[in-house]
Amino acid sequence: MIDLVELLSELRAEGDDLDRHVAGLPPERWSDATPAAGWTVAHQIAHLTWTDERAVRSATDPDGFAAETREALAAPDDFVTEAARPLAQLPPATLLDRWRESRARVQRVLAEVPPGVRLPWFGPPMSAASMATGRLMETWAHGQDVADALGVRRVPTARLRHVARIGVRARDHAYAVRGLTPPAEEFRVELLAPDGRTVWVYGPEAAAQRVTGPALDFCLLAVRRAHRSDLALRAEGPDADRWLDIAQAFAGPPGSGRGPRLPRDGGV
Repeated sequence: MIDLVELLSELRAEGDDLDRHVAGLPPERWSDATPAAGWTVAHQIAHLTWTDERAVRSATDPDGFAAETREALAAPDDFVTEAARPLAQLPPATLLDRWRESRARVQRVLAEVPPGVRLPWFGPPMSAASMATGRLMETWAHGQDVADALGVRRVPTARLRHVARIGVRARDHAYAVRGLTPPAEEFRVELLAPDGRTVWVYGPEAAAQRVTGPALDFCLLAVRRAHRSDLALRAEGPDADRWLDIAQAFAGPPGSGRGPRLPRDGGV
């Protein structure tokens, strides 16, 4: 069983980690382009702020949140981008303060959700623990966009187990959003944790379809921040192999994802 207090602490740590990368940026660096087409560093932080605020509204004003959900369903491809745009235009210091406040409010609100209560979301309703896990996953994913834009390398942590777990559990969703039928049988997934010793295991040991490799690589694939060809993931079985082409941990349309990195030596 997931400990909500511990999970919220890890969500806080993930936000603080990204905060350290942007807190000291000169204002002009907030306009740096990230790998997401049309999104700057400011757009990434604006999006996290907006989704944090939606999480708070889900828990405190479900009727108002339901109205927003209807708007999102009416324009699923543009709603998120358009929602973040006004926030991205704020002065960087103002945006940073608003993001910090939204993160703090998520902590307070989710800690007070009674056990068993399901919160509405743009996908299926979820518990406070699942909401916190989703916020951690999204903070990490958009933090990767920011890190890539700024040319910094983040140190992977054990918090990735939450991202990996969502990626595995969202297997059937990855098929569904592409109009495909998910395989009937479960897969075995074995991921080497960032400590280089621990292996995170999902699915039955005797499964014929298997995925193995570094947890960091699987998480990058599941949030579509790296191309499969650039990652050290191994699939056994045709269904597992197909899954690695389409895996995604987040709700909504898959988007274009990242292309393969260009050779650094000019070769092919």
